[in-house]
Amino acid sequence: MKKSFFNLLLLMITSVPASSQEDLIVNIDGRETISLNGTWNYIIDPYETGFYNYRYKERDENDPEAYWNRPVVKKKTDRVEHGYQAPYTLQVPGDWNSQRDVFKYYEGSVWYQREFDTQDLAENERAYLYFGAVNYEAHVYLNGKKLGSHKGGFTPFNFHIPKKILKSENNFLVVKVDNKRHAQEIPTLNTDWWNFGGITRDVKLVVVPETFISQYELHLSQDQNIQQAKEKESFELEGRIQLNRAAKQSEVRVEIPELKLTKSFPITGDELSFNFEVKNLDLWSPDNPKLYDIVFSLNGNQINDKIGFRKIETSGKDILLNGENIFLRGISIHEEIAQDKRRAYSREDAEQLFGYVQDLNANMVRLAHYPHNENMTKVADSLGILVWSEIPVYWTIDFESEKVLDKAKQQLKEMVIRDRNKVSVIIWSVGNETPVSPTRNQFMKSLIDQAKVLDDTRLVSAALEVGYNEEGINHIDDPLGEYTDIVSVNEYLGWYGGLPDAAQSAQWEVAYNKPLFFSETGAGAKAGYHAEKENRWSEEYQEWFYKEQIAMMKRMPENYSGMSPWILTDFRSPRRNHPVYQEGWNRKGLIGNEGNKKKAFYILQNYYNELENQ
Repeated sequence: MKKSFFNLLLLMITSVPASSQEDLIVNIDGRETISLNGTWNYIIDPYETGFYNYRYKERDENDPEAYWNRPVVKKKTDRVEHGYQAPYTLQVPGDWNSQRDVFKYYEGSVWYQREFDTQDLAENERAYLYFGAVNYEAHVYLNGKKLGSHKGGFTPFNFHIPKKILKSENNFLVVKVDNKRHAQEIPTLNTDWWNFGGITRDVKLVVVPETFISQYELHLSQDQNIQQAKEKESFELEGRIQLNRAAKQSEVRVEIPELKLTKSFPITGDELSFNFEVKNLDLWSPDNPKLYDIVFSLNGNQINDKIGFRKIETSGKDILLNGENIFLRGISIHEEIAQDKRRAYSREDAEQLFGYVQDLNANMVRLAHYPHNENMTKVADSLGILVWSEIPVYWTIDFESEKVLDKAKQQLKEMVIRDRNKVSVIIWSVGNETPVSPTRNQFMKSLIDQAKVLDDTRLVSAALEVGYNEEGINHIDDPLGEYTDIVSVNEYLGWYGGLPDAAQSAQWEVAYNKPLFFSETGAGAKAGYHAEKENRWSEEYQEWFYKEQIAMMKRMPENYSGMSPWILTDFRSPRRNHPVYQEGWNRKGLIGNEGNKKKAFYILQNYYNELENQ
């Protein structure tokens, strides 16, 4: 990878200081693991009794009343005031809100506990505990010893387990999970989605060599002219290998068996950058979602992955994929299975959601408003669906706080590291509908700079707001648009202002010569409620809205490059409280919470069919 010294220095400056978390390990599925999914015990602890004593001081590590310690009764006079046993159980992965009625609106601390056995580690092996995500703050303890803590509800983390702690039998694992909202966190107090708590993604014990490849990336070189490379059928690949610690006189191998290609590189430190030429490479696209089996190895220890190769860039008003103009026929998605009122987490969940996407004939999804589980990007890779991935810098966070900015940078870093080998991801988004101010502008620009340093192979954007005008001229001039690669805006003409036919006279002026993308537009409707089109909440109103929006989109300036309407399915939100039409649901879905497609679904589907056939 051809990173300049300046870029590397900037990365060091803008990165969040190291915490108790080990460097993130990527591609857990490509390694030796033991699943810790399944049935866990729990204790609801709204007063955090297991964490603080009665003076509200954090308990000593060996305090028998600390909930991370195994409760032991040796004689009948012993006093024990906590315990883990049936029927107090929850399934992992999964949110707690959907599993028991007592958790429906619960925000606070819950202690998760389970035991597990494992084989003794060899002398040249080490073990880690890996969590796909825990919402929001996690404290992890094994056999009474704290391994570390992590904040951020949608990104993975892992902790090294010292050999003196790990046992072959009856390991006592405890995780304190806290999903309380705070003004100084990312996201902040006010959102428009359900605050699902719990261990919402996979938990695994990972066994690796003492020295191993913790992170890697492999992609097309950004420096090459993609059209010339296609004509010559010769492409330059570049990549990077990160080890967990420095190696001495070792060798890294990169293999692409299908292309009969093997490259070897010496490594003497903990990091290696490389590049090489490859012939007859089949580029990935929505029409051709080609993935190659890739093998990375260090001293014979292998990691297998499936990686596709493509180039995404902009040229003036156009978005180019592999050198060709592409229109983004998108749809926004929340990480939720509506009919079960729960967080999505499995490959089956991803296949259900992407099945709807394919029915719509969309070629792109906006995964809002946070990084979704890794099954979503894996399935997108395999199906050829382009992805916008976002961190939850949402609405009115504290833009003046350096600590909040550090938390946003850490979540951005974890999102990029996890998915930078996912070829489907073409856009990193650093936020949604943040109010314009000089402080906010600087906050968001620093995130854009960080994203570009972490990964210069993708576009960077954010969902901006529109300056509406009573004369019907709508100005897209958010100052952040100067720094993003595409100008993305959310607009709701006909829902939050006026009626759908207001779109007929709407005009648009864009301050930037960049691709214009409508990251949201939509209207609410309760599935099955039919009335005249003027009736709010009817399917006919939503249908009318989409007809007017699409007619307006057809009159957009030349830089109009795509849209991802809001939203694929209805989703849970405590902000939506109409007792008849909402009942705790955001009803802007094109599909109702029971899986029924609304009339507007077919309006958008027809539009996307027309676009594909042009």
